[in-house]
Order: sequence, then structure tokens, then C-alpha cells
Amino acid sequence: MDLIFVIILGGLWGSFANVCIYRLPIDKGVVAGRSFCPNCKKLITWKDNIPVISFLFLNGKCRSCKKKISPQYLIVELITIIYFLGIYYLFGISLTTLLFLILGLSFIIIFFIDLKHYIIPNILTFSLMVIGFIKSFDPNLNPIFPNYINSLIGGIFGYLIIWSIIYFYKQVRNKEGMGLGDAKLLSAIGFWFGWISIPFVIFLSSIIALLFVIPSLIKKSKKLSSQIPFGPYIIIGTLIYLIFESNIQSIIFY
Repeated sequence: MDLIFVIILGGLWGSFANVCIYRLPIDKGVVAGRSFCPNCKKLITWKDNIPVISFLFLNGKCRSCKKKISPQYLIVELITIIYFLGIYYLFGISLTTLLFLILGLSFIIIFFIDLKHYIIPNILTFSLMVIGFIKSFDPNLNPIFPNYINSLIGGIFGYLIIWSIIYFYKQVRNKEGMGLGDAKLLSAIGFWFGWISIPFVIFLSSIIALLFVIPSLIKKSKKLSSQIPFGPYIIIGTLIYLIFESNIQSIIFY
């Protein structure tokens, strides 16, 4: 019964994530107003708005205009459900679970917005910074979360290291490289997981970015000057860091 509830909850929040992904980049409210088809603008009825099920039942098309619905909607809902199940399995019903659900949902929204629009909304990064710092005052949380001193240093360090890269790149190339959205995202990660996470997240995200970008450069479908969203790679790097966090900590401190 618990698993069914988690699946339903994951699907509903996945659906909300899709609303945020569509509306935040165009400065449209995410709470007010019903969902509508991006093509014909017809309001979507409740039976066509059931996470995962409606997409499959409608064969990925709008009931009104028959235009194809982006598979992103199904992908986001499935990822959210799987993520919710994984966090529930690891931490059960706890404050740690709630925190990781907030973080994961924010990561999913940021990932797809940056991937498509090359922006990271301030409302998401600033909210993560605040939550990450506030939670660091609770000594009873999972030890993966740092104390408030480590959290504060991590937040400042995360921002400054990306800001420094942006500054020196501009001095050398006389044009913008990475955006400050990446700096704010890395700062938020520092607030959540402390300064020790920052070097590893940067290293991992850079390696992953290179693995994805190099084939495009070889095929000449991208140039070195092409715009590349770095937020998704930061998020993937963070997830890899968290998976191996205990091993990393043991190597460094023991």
C-alpha cells in the first residue's frame, strides 16, 4: 500500500514538474490556471491529465488537435516516480526523505529547463540555497548533510569557483562562457552537501560534459563556441558524488 501511495505521489509531483518546466522560462505562474495543450491551447480535462496513464492512453497525442505531445512529459513523470521510490526505499518516512524529494524535484525541473532554454531560474537555486543552509542547523539529520559552518563555506566556495571561471574566461576570450545560473546551482549544492562536495562535483560534471560534447565536435555538429547547458552535467555529477560519497569521505579522512 505504501508503494502505491509513493508511485501516485511521484506521478503527481512529476506532473507538477512538467508544469514548472513549461511555465517558469516564460514567467507564467505555476499554480494559477489549468493545464492546456501547448499547440491548440485547449484546456486539458482531468482524465487526460493523469500522470503516465493519460499519455499512454492517448498514444502521446492531444485529444483535441491530435498533435504529438512531447515525450518529455512521460519521461519526467517516470523519472520522478522512480526517484521517489528510490528515496523512500533508502530512507523510509523521514525528514531526510522529504529533503531529498525537494532536492530531486528541483534537480529534475532545472535539468530540463536548462537543457532546453539554457537558463536556470533563480527561484529554484535561491530556494535550494535557503533550504540547504537552514537544514544544516539540525544536528540530528543524516550525516550526509554538513553542519552550518561547512554548509556556509560550501555555498560560498561553490559560487566563487564558477564565478572565477566565468571571470577569467571573459578576460581571456573577451566573451561570456558559463552563466551565473551555474554558479548559483553549484552554490546551492555546496549549501546542501558542504565544501568537500564541490571539487568532486566540478570534476565529475566536467568529465561527463566532455564525454557528451567531444563526439559532437568530432562530427562537427557543434563548435567550441557553441552554447552548452552545464546545469544538467552539474546535476549528474552531484548524483554520482552522492552515490559514492561514503567511499570518497573514507578515502579522504581515514
